[in-house]
Amino acid sequence: MISKYLDNINQRYRLGNATEHTFRGDLQQLIESLIPDVRATNEPKRQKCGAPDYILTKKDIPVGFIEAKDIGDTDLEGTKKTGHKEQFDRYRASLNNLIFTDYIQFNFYRDGQLLTKVAIGEITDKGIKPLPENFAQFENLIRNFCNTIGQTIKSSKKLSEMMAGKARLLSDVIEKSLTSDNTNNEDSTLKDQMNAFKQILIHDITHFVSAYPASFASCCIRCKDPCPFSSHSLYTGDFFHKDSQDHYRHMKNLQYFRISA
Repeated sequence: MISKYLDNINQRYRLGNATEHTFRGDLQQLIESLIPDVRATNEPKRQKCGAPDYILTKKDIPVGFIEAKDIGDTDLEGTKKTGHKEQFDRYRASLNNLIFTDYIQFNFYRDGQLLTKVAIGEITDKGIKPLPENFAQFENLIRNFCNTIGQTIKSSKKLSEMMAGKARLLSDVIEKSLTSDNTNNEDSTLKDQMNAFKQILIHDITHFVSAYPASFASCCIRCKDPCPFSSHSLYTGDFFHKDSQDHYRHMKNLQYFRISA
């Protein structure tokens, strides 16, 4: 399967006019072939709004995310300010199970930290050369990636910081989505929600893109039921009784962003 995948992307790569979008279907097919019970969803509209290229789900529950760049990308580590640093930093802070890839090299991150990297091919003068000695390692890493079980959160500080990161990412996605609606003169469900928010709750609101995700994150934190944002509960034991004062102090993390819509 990996050999076929590399052969397919090599044929497109050698045409000379390929972009990072050209290979997305190939990677989607590879992942779903290797892990049959996982769906790799690739939605162009969601990507345009600032979300990762792929969301991997198992039984409709998100298990990981993949951000793909063009083959041979020179900033796959996300360290260059003129490259992907801002985007990658935002994703690392918000998504606990994440891959950055240029379709032949895969960097695996857990909780913002680089776990390992593996290359299944390399660029040569004749195109993409397979590295079969790394195929087994890649398959094992992908399987482990898709079988990741979210952490149980026992600290209110950790919980608020995690939700603050997700809220900041959601804020950015909402802002870009609303901007796209205005630019293209479209009326999306999100835009309808913003208008309803203004009509019913706060008539002169100027920071919908920050208030909306902050309210959502706060609801998830306060709720004793499993949070719909992820596959595992954000509530454990007597969390609120034991850490209530600490919890409310660290909830201020959710106010780190303030963007005018």
